[in-house]
Amino acid sequence: MQYQGKAIKVRALDGGVAELCFDRDGDSVNKFDQLTLGELQQALTLLAGTSGLRGVLITSAKPGYFIVGADIGEFGALFRRGEQALLASLASANAIFNALEDLPAPSVCAINGSALGGGLELCLAADARVLASEARIGLPEVKLGINPGFGGTVRLPRLIGVDNAVEWICGGKEFRADAALRVGVVDAVVTSAGLREAALDLLGQCMGGTLDYAARRREKTQPVLLNDIERMMAFTTGKSVVAAQAGPNMPAPLTAAKSMEKSVGLARAEALAVESKFFARLAMGNESDSLIGLFLNEQAVAKKARRLEESGRKVARAAVLGAGTMGGGVAYQSASCGVPIVMKDIATKGIELGLREAGKLLAGQVDRGRMSATAMAEVLRGITPTLDYDDFDGVDFVVEAVVENEGVKQRVLAECEDRVGPDAILASNTSTISITRLASALKRPQNFCGMHFFNPVHRMPLVEVIRGERSSEAAIATTVAYARQLKKTPIVVRDCPGFLVNRVLFPYFGAFNALLRDGADFREVDRVMQKFGWPMGPAYLLDVVGIDVAHHAAGVMAAGFPERMTIGFRTALEVLFEAGRFGQKSGSGFYRYEQDRRGKQVKQVDPEAQALIAPVCGTAREFSEQEIVERMMVPMCNELVRCLDENIVDSAGEADMALVMGIGFPLFRGGALRYMDHMGLEAFCAAADRHAGIAAVYAVPESLRQRARDGRRFYS
Repeated sequence: MQYQGKAIKVRALDGGVAELCFDRDGDSVNKFDQLTLGELQQALTLLAGTSGLRGVLITSAKPGYFIVGADIGEFGALFRRGEQALLASLASANAIFNALEDLPAPSVCAINGSALGGGLELCLAADARVLASEARIGLPEVKLGINPGFGGTVRLPRLIGVDNAVEWICGGKEFRADAALRVGVVDAVVTSAGLREAALDLLGQCMGGTLDYAARRREKTQPVLLNDIERMMAFTTGKSVVAAQAGPNMPAPLTAAKSMEKSVGLARAEALAVESKFFARLAMGNESDSLIGLFLNEQAVAKKARRLEESGRKVARAAVLGAGTMGGGVAYQSASCGVPIVMKDIATKGIELGLREAGKLLAGQVDRGRMSATAMAEVLRGITPTLDYDDFDGVDFVVEAVVENEGVKQRVLAECEDRVGPDAILASNTSTISITRLASALKRPQNFCGMHFFNPVHRMPLVEVIRGERSSEAAIATTVAYARQLKKTPIVVRDCPGFLVNRVLFPYFGAFNALLRDGADFREVDRVMQKFGWPMGPAYLLDVVGIDVAHHAAGVMAAGFPERMTIGFRTALEVLFEAGRFGQKSGSGFYRYEQDRRGKQVKQVDPEAQALIAPVCGTAREFSEQEIVERMMVPMCNELVRCLDENIVDSAGEADMALVMGIGFPLFRGGALRYMDHMGLEAFCAAADRHAGIAAVYAVPESLRQRARDGRRFYS
């Protein structure tokens, strides 16, 4: 009894036991691609026909990983074949998993690491499960816009109960070993060192009759017996909670709950058919295409960053110039990620502000139980506050985060360059100022680039790494390496006003100003754009960004792209800026802000704001939701296409990831370019043409018209 494939191996152990081991050649993880599924079918056929087989031990040879799920890279081609082909593929996969469940001998999984999606579904088809204490398991399919498709919605409710299964499947979370043991997903949790022995012991209990595995199989393959009250409590309440948490734009969690509700009273074959139909329905939708696309984009971005990181230097000691809220955020992030940092300012007040910001963030971690007071003190010791450059010996990376003024930044950067070693990398955290122009003040411009953090630093995952005309590959690679040390996602872009994210964002703000000029109510625009999927509408976003910051940046963008971004009328933004209403930071902007009992700022409608901006707003009129969305989205999308045309960003995937991570572009739409693909490029061009008379930002780039004529998409 032996099988040797590229992903699976079978070998005989003592006492009639066989070991089925997942070990994908040339890969650090196991996953269910077509090759692995085919080999699993062959291996199970061999086992089913083996005379004298008494038990099967299922293992993984990948340290820290059992099976991470299906090969998501194969989803696109599979889903494009259509619903019937997809249903046939699911039926084939389920037949394989059923073959495992129906083996003539008991099976036990020794789960040594991550078992996610299809990986956990395989474990559910086995008769028993032992989990390593550090492993994490879960069914995260809803985060890809689909529900489990290899029997997860069928076997899990029968194993742990409907209410627990709804939480596990519809929440899409990964769970720790203790949580898995508590609800009964696994039979035991042991250390990695004792995993194999414990799994063999449990298999021995199955073979010896101490554990009735046949009864378990019957329970997993038969209908769940629920009376009407139990069904109502399990599903009506559960679906309400799921719908409230997921929102209207993420159908997968609620669909998964409906799938379980419909299949829970059926035997295995019928229940699996229900699961497959719901899976196929979701897979054909734009939401799953968007979310799967984002997952693949994220993988591609991470792979590119890892390649750059390998050629860069690991930062041992960093510094930040400017100790305000941003500088304090950078200092907190660096120190908490194990990179000690010097925080310099020209005034004691700035140092106190920076330390207060870092301390506040750390105290929040302690309050939430994520960090001990001792660990907090250790992180704070990693931040060295200073008013001079005496502590810059040994600093190999400097983030400049002083006021957004070109002259001030050039002076500070030149001053710092004279106080650090010749190989130290300098990076500016500017959000709009040209990196190439800032480099003109330096003796070693090759050691300088941009490193644009997004506010708040500790929450926003994106860092734009900006390549100036004279930035060296070493400078870019080391900046990418430092960003990854800080647990951020770096995307390299080329220098231009606003770089990528702000260059694309400000046409969106310009469209908002034009809507107000033409009589739209800013509160209605906020409502419509939130319904579209943005975490907040444009007025609220401007308040959060800061009216003063946005006013300054709008001027920079207008100077950089005068033909498109010069606004030829007096705007509500200008009125609020002149009135000193800077948004949340000043307590008022488009809205008024009050602190609740927990100190969180809550926005309130403020009649004074409406009265202030009334003179620059046109006669009030109603706009359809479609018109508001088109007028807001077309300028942003057009500008992103221009960025691709000009090679500001290398790929559509990186462009969309930057918008999702940098400004919260709706996840379920997959980014601006994928949103255009789903809309249809011809339809998008027609929408832009409907509003062409408003401003130059509505003019469709010729490359986009040609792409539409050729029937090409941004994503194949």
